Amino acid sequence: MKLESILLPGIENKRPLVISGPCSAESEEQVMKTARELAKAGIKIFRAGIWKPRTKPGGFEGIGAIGLPWLQKVKEETGMYTAVEVATKGHVEEALAHGVDILWIGARTTANPFAMQEIADALVGVDIPVLIKNPVNPDLELWIGAIERIYNAGIRKIGVIHRGFSSYDKKVYRNLPQWHIPIELRRRMPSLPIICDPSHIGGKRELIAPLSQQAMDLGFDGLIIESHICPDCAWSDKDQQITPESLDVILNTIVIRDETQSTENLTTLRRQIDDLDDQLLELLAKRLRISKEIAVFKKEHSMPVLQTGRYDEIMTKRIKQAEDMGMHGDFVKIILEAIHEESVRTQLDLINK
Repeated sequence: MKLESILLPGIENKRPLVISGPCSAESEEQVMKTARELAKAGIKIFRAGIWKPRTKPGGFEGIGAIGLPWLQKVKEETGMYTAVEVATKGHVEEALAHGVDILWIGARTTANPFAMQEIADALVGVDIPVLIKNPVNPDLELWIGAIERIYNAGIRKIGVIHRGFSSYDKKVYRNLPQWHIPIELRRRMPSLPIICDPSHIGGKRELIAPLSQQAMDLGFDGLIIESHICPDCAWSDKDQQITPESLDVILNTIVIRDETQSTENLTTLRRQIDDLDDQLLELLAKRLRISKEIAVFKKEHSMPVLQTGRYDEIMTKRIKQAEDMGMHGDFVKIILEAIHEESVRTQLDLINK
């Protein structure tokens, strides 16, 4: 499965493959205006959410099948291909009946093997590109299982979309990138095209450009970016959508590094280090927040900040744990002492206020 296998006639085989359009199809006018502007910018594949599975009921859950004729009109007027998310057998049948060119499967659906099998069964005998988003949680085997189900249905034009992984403790990103997971997927399936979804990873339009550049630096094949003619008026996910004009600027400023190297690409390894450093900082910040909660409890119950027995227990247990994992005990001891010192300082500050 190579990049060429998901390309359709007239799509140039170069990075990045770009798919763009609104998070949700809202009206025929909104769809057509956005499509016309994207076509002017040279975008060849138009995406729009027709069915929108939301985290909670009550929100806008998509215009439904009445929006599919609008996508047909996009094809007729602009010549762009169309792409739609499907989550059920019925969605697949409706999309195919309206000539949709590319199907993608969302993160919530990828996480459900029963739903994946239903979609796979509906695709038997069909020749269409299918893109599979990573599951909501960081589970590589579940992602690979979803890919295999679609492959076993006879689909050979398969790619994946990396949209990041959900976390209850959101800070910089809407979804944590955890780049090492798609990198490991590439190691195990080297010919599988990987498309990055910076809109869902970042959750903010100002993060789309840097995340797109990161994806290209890591050798990803394409980008799927949400674009709306009037993002601030969008019915869903307005903060992560950009105008077609902004998209054009981003695509024209991305640097594509395609040089062939005889030794292992250090950029990929360094990106993995950066990703892990981000996770370490997130965990340290989370740990210190819990320390503050402990300080509040200690203050309310007139307890001393330093609990020597607890500190000794942590040091002994964690150092042994680290050594079992192949790390040097003295190295880990220095780190734990620094963390404990900062935790004590934070608690003292809070208690003495």
